[in-house]
Amino acid sequence: MLPQIADPDAQAQRQARFQGLIGLGFVAALSFIAGMTDAIGFMATGDFVSFMSGNTTRLAVALYQDSLTRSAHIALLVLVFILGNVIGVLAAKCFDRRPWPLLLSIGSLLMACGYWGANPAMVLLAVIAMGMINAVVEEVNGLPIGLTYVTGALSRFGRGLGRWLTGERRSGWRVQLIPWCGMLAGGIAGGILADLMNLEAMLVSGLVTVALGIVSLKMPRNWRFHPRAE
Repeated sequence: MLPQIADPDAQAQRQARFQGLIGLGFVAALSFIAGMTDAIGFMATGDFVSFMSGNTTRLAVALYQDSLTRSAHIALLVLVFILGNVIGVLAAKCFDRRPWPLLLSIGSLLMACGYWGANPAMVLLAVIAMGMINAVVEEVNGLPIGLTYVTGALSRFGRGLGRWLTGERRSGWRVQLIPWCGMLAGGIAGGILADLMNLEAMLVSGLVTVALGIVSLKMPRNWRFHPRAE
């Protein structure tokens, strides 16, 4: 009896699915960190550290109310977040898109924020970190992924559900709930921690980020998540 020869195409498909699951799990963990950090920042200072849509609305209201001090404060948060994204992209390129150096840097910023938590201005370190985290993973298996915002994910999920109801069978829309679930769970955890530790809870957020960076060391180099060309 001849031995069965494994189908290389089937093996490749299984490997691709496994890598996709690992990638989505990684995204869920990153979204958890983003939700936890945002909840801590919001409860401790009243400011969003990653939800810039909310800060933009707050900025518009502050401008309408002629609150210059408040407007300048919120505008600074938005600008620092943009700066964090710039730093994240530059660092990712410098680190050859390996996630662990970027995650260790982000974790260090969050722990510094928590360590100097008595100074509310240190929340800017968390804002920079949340800008940087968007550069860790930008898409998985060709699907765009948002880490610090889930409006786009919910919109893609809803549109995918609508297409499914009309008979279209596109793939990928279901996984858009993964970052939303991760952020929701992280937000709950962050709310509990902030209630117990105030801004010092950023220490926990930083430690979780560093732990994820250490875990990412076990991911093979060929499992990197390449961003969509812009």
